Amino acid sequence: MDYDISKVRNIGISAHIDSGKTTLSERILFYCDKIHQIHEVRGKDGVGAVMDSMELERERGITIQSAATQVHWKDYTINLIDTPGHVDFTIEVERSLRVLDGAILVLCAVAGVQSQSITVDRQLKRYHVPRIAFVNKCDRQGANPLRVRMQLREKLGLNAYMMELPIGLEDKLEGVVDLISRKAIYFEGHDGNELRYAEIPAHMKDDVEKYRQELIEAAAMFDDNLMEHVLEGTETEEEIIKAIRAGTLSEQFVGVFCGSAHMNKGIQPLLDGVLRYLPCPTDVKNTALDLDNNEAPIELESVANKPTVALAFKLDDGQYGQLTYVRVYQGRLSKGDELYNIRSRKRFKVGRLVRMNASAMEDINVAEPGDIVALFGIDCASGDTFTSGGLNVSMASMFVPAPVISLSIKPKDKNTAAQMSKALNRFTKEDPTFQTYLDPESNETIIKGMGELHLDVYIERMRREYKCEVETGAPQVAYRETITQRADFNYTHKKQTGGSGQYGRVAGFMEPITEKDYEFVDSIKGGAIPNEYIPSCDKGFKKAMENGSLIGAPVVNVRCTINDGQYHPVDSSDIAFQTAAIGAFRDGYAKAKPVILEPIMKVSIAGPTEFQGNMFGLINQRRGVIVDSTDENNTSTVNAEVPLSEMFGFSTILRSSTQGKAEFTMEFLKYGKVPNNVSEELQKKYQEERKAAQK
Repeated sequence: MDYDISKVRNIGISAHIDSGKTTLSERILFYCDKIHQIHEVRGKDGVGAVMDSMELERERGITIQSAATQVHWKDYTINLIDTPGHVDFTIEVERSLRVLDGAILVLCAVAGVQSQSITVDRQLKRYHVPRIAFVNKCDRQGANPLRVRMQLREKLGLNAYMMELPIGLEDKLEGVVDLISRKAIYFEGHDGNELRYAEIPAHMKDDVEKYRQELIEAAAMFDDNLMEHVLEGTETEEEIIKAIRAGTLSEQFVGVFCGSAHMNKGIQPLLDGVLRYLPCPTDVKNTALDLDNNEAPIELESVANKPTVALAFKLDDGQYGQLTYVRVYQGRLSKGDELYNIRSRKRFKVGRLVRMNASAMEDINVAEPGDIVALFGIDCASGDTFTSGGLNVSMASMFVPAPVISLSIKPKDKNTAAQMSKALNRFTKEDPTFQTYLDPESNETIIKGMGELHLDVYIERMRREYKCEVETGAPQVAYRETITQRADFNYTHKKQTGGSGQYGRVAGFMEPITEKDYEFVDSIKGGAIPNEYIPSCDKGFKKAMENGSLIGAPVVNVRCTINDGQYHPVDSSDIAFQTAAIGAFRDGYAKAKPVILEPIMKVSIAGPTEFQGNMFGLINQRRGVIVDSTDENNTSTVNAEVPLSEMFGFSTILRSSTQGKAEFTMEFLKYGKVPNNVSEELQKKYQEERKAAQK
């Protein structure tokens, strides 16, 4: 079979948690003949969905790792990635979107646009990923796809139009009407795999004409020919499809499909929509940075006869060794090829090349441009670029959010210590948002991540995959310190020992800034500090900012300006000026009214309206600020800003006060000032810990 790149689609399915992404993936695999039986996410048959291959995912009914597979629909090839909806696994979404060309944004017909839908949409916009929307769960009570379409416009600012209308809703959902062809589609047979096309039901004709007209007028904005033909009343289906594709590719139009993945309704027309409207690899502009030319951007071409450029976007250390998922942007990847890792500057040979179907794999000999495949046994890190033909270019890296929560862990017995370090090595390599280090003061191993669930899952994976039981210490919050006013400093460091001593004087001022963590300004006139010692002052300030004097947390948002100083021809040195800068910083810091900052989380709680009072109460008890709340279909959604330190164990308390009917998501929003009483407590605790460590 000849390879036709225009018939390739690299798509992802992304949405808020519990919108039905994995259920939808399962149906897509089934209708594309990849699997022969449908299993449910929380299935009673004990099998679980194909894309949730990890035992932990099946138990919790959530997706933790993005899974990749390849399917064929009609004569097109679709590389599909199912991404997690939970905010703690946001890096999985980031790394998937980095390599995708298009996406299906899944929304619940009852809940509509939820907090995580907003986050996912922001990520799609960051990577310029064109999308179509699928309103799922139209069989649920209170389903209203037209309201969801309005929310897409109002909350996400998307130019969204209905592509289909549902025939019946809730338990009366029978099928959908395709607005372009004016045909009713019914999904019959045992698993909805037999499509029956029929006339539009009489009671829907007016609605179909109204929404079809809206759709065509919106599409005409992207095609002048269509505009003319609409005015003449001679538009064709092909012209409408072409215009909608142009609008979708320019990210200025979002077609809204609807159905119910669980009830096997609406999936086949959605797949047709993927082929019609989402981009093939050549429709997307992919750039790399030319390292031989000051990182100037160069455009990559999805052709086989140019040097290879591929990006390792995900690592998975499984039972067969390290598996590296790569997206081929340019050129071809064949078994036995020699590639060059731009970061590590090492050459390696492609030994085994495989195509993944969730956790199953098939060996292949060649990967074409635009393909998503996996390599075996390669020493690399997530985000590495591989090239051939002497090309020295690098793909732009993906956005990696900073971890906000940490725990101390230790193995329960000496024998499992080696297993623990093996597990930590693997997890930190796979997941850039999961970090680990040894605390020099307490000599404890600390793990850091995006939230309680994130760390919980890794501790559970250590137990299952490495047979390593660990004890965890109290969760720690990533506090910061900053200053609130300008302060001058003038510090002289002198130390006289036998032979040459140390001497350096640094003077200037520090002031608060908002846009960056640290800035250094050199305003020295007349060589008061020689040029070779200016970087030493910068180094000293940076070192001093690693630990503030209030609670030993890193200091942020400070600009240090040096405008005077003094040196000694013999006793001045790099180390002398570094030490002088550290002293100068501490001198100024004490006068600059320092404060402690804490991470503030954006928290969204959704639950039955009868528990709204309880939800408000829980937020108020936690020093939270309620931003807004909405009531729709007996469901209340409360959005608030709450300090992370108050959110530990929140899921248990929320369950018990809402009879287990409410759920919440949280993500890092900003750093905010700690109230005085909390600040005093933190400082007192820090002083006690220091005293204990000195004994």
